[in-house]
Amino acid sequence: MQLPSEQDYIQQISIDCVIFGYQHDQLHVLIPKLKFEGNFFALPSGFVLQDEDLDAAATRILQERTQISGVQLHQFYCFGKANRNSRAFMDLLIRLNPELDNLEQANRKEYDWFTRRFISVGYYALVDINKVIARKSDLDQSVAWRMIGQLPDMIMDHNHIVQRAIHSLRSSFDERLSAFELLPETFTMKELQKMYESIFEKQFPMNNFQKKILDMDVLERLEKKFTGAANKAPYVYRLKDNLRK
Repeated sequence: MQLPSEQDYIQQISIDCVIFGYQHDQLHVLIPKLKFEGNFFALPSGFVLQDEDLDAAATRILQERTQISGVQLHQFYCFGKANRNSRAFMDLLIRLNPELDNLEQANRKEYDWFTRRFISVGYYALVDINKVIARKSDLDQSVAWRMIGQLPDMIMDHNHIVQRAIHSLRSSFDERLSAFELLPETFTMKELQKMYESIFEKQFPMNNFQKKILDMDVLERLEKKFTGAANKAPYVYRLKDNLRK
């Protein structure tokens, strides 16, 4: 594995990606676990090449971790506190993994490169969880979907980054029609409502919710969904043709 400090990356700039998926009426986040002693979890992250646009770097990281393309990424916040660095994490990592404590010049250079102050640009993406083929990096032991209410303690400020991503997601949810990036092409109003409730962590009265959605004038109503009782079968909807990506 080529060391990051030896590659043509912009120093002290990183990208952290919050990858959201939706399954079993719950919002999930894709979380890798690092392959070292100790429970070290982190967001899918990476660095920016000198001749690479920020958006292109974020897209590269997303594609490497999910094996899907054509997904819209949203830049939501820049994390740049003066004391933002990975020194505490790296020191704990080395203490729990003594084999890493090698003071050869190359390793000391790598430690110094990683533990300087880093400014991180946060991106989030909404993906169809069924299309994702989660892929580990060279530093990962595993990669798994975690329910938003059961996230592990992550390194540095990564839990805070997720919370900022959720706040940004909620604030622009209707404007960006984000709900429809998480659902299959066709869905019932009840399925849409359950998804909204998982995002906003609250319940919506059914009649008010349906009126709100229909007033947005973004849905096309299809045939009724067969349930064995025609008079009770719910209508099926999809996003209007001119709004689908």
